Amino acid sequence: MDLRTFLSQSPDLSDCASAVAFASDWTRKSMTKGASLTRQGQSETEEFILLEGCLVSSICDQDGKEVCVGFYVGPCVVTPNIARTRDGISLVSIVATTDVSIARIKSDLLTERMISSEAVRNWANDILRSSLSQKADREWCLAALGGAERLNWFRETFPDYEDIFTHSMIASFLGITPVTMSRLRKRET
Repeated sequence: MDLRTFLSQSPDLSDCASAVAFASDWTRKSMTKGASLTRQGQSETEEFILLEGCLVSSICDQDGKEVCVGFYVGPCVVTPNIARTRDGISLVSIVATTDVSIARIKSDLLTERMISSEAVRNWANDILRSSLSQKADREWCLAALGGAERLNWFRETFPDYEDIFTHSMIASFLGITPVTMSRLRKRET
C-alpha cells in the first residue's frame, strides 16, 4: 500500500495536504523474509508503518526462551517506540515472516511533527492509545482465560491469523504450549 493512502485513511489526516506533507517525512525500506527490523537489546530510535507483509514481535529471556508478543499484518502501524523501548534500547525483536515493505521515521522527528501539527499529534495519540489497549486486552486474556478460551479470543481478535502465522508462534503468544494448541485445534474438528 502507498504510505499517503494509508495515512489518508485516518480521520485526523484525511486532508490530502496533511497526509502528503507528513508522508514526505518517512523513508521506505524493503526487507526479505527472516530479516530483523529491531533486535532486543539494540539501540532503536525509529517508528515504523508496515505497508505490506507480516512481522512478528518477540522477547527472549536470559536462557534463550523466546516468547511471541505481537503480530503485524500490513498495512498497520508497528507498536510505537515509546511502548517497545526503554532509554533508546529495544525491549523486543521484530522479524519479517514474509517479504515486507515498511515506512520509517526517526522518533524525534515524529515528536517534532506532533508538536507542530495537531493532525499528526491526534493521529499519533490514537495509534498509541490503540496499541496500549491491544496490550491490555492480551494481558486480560492471559490472566483470565483458559486455553480454549484464549484460542477463541485470538480468533475473534485476529481473524485469519491462524492461516498467516505459525501455530507455535500463536501458542507462544497465548501462553500455551504448541502441543496444547494442537489439541485445542483437533477438538474442533
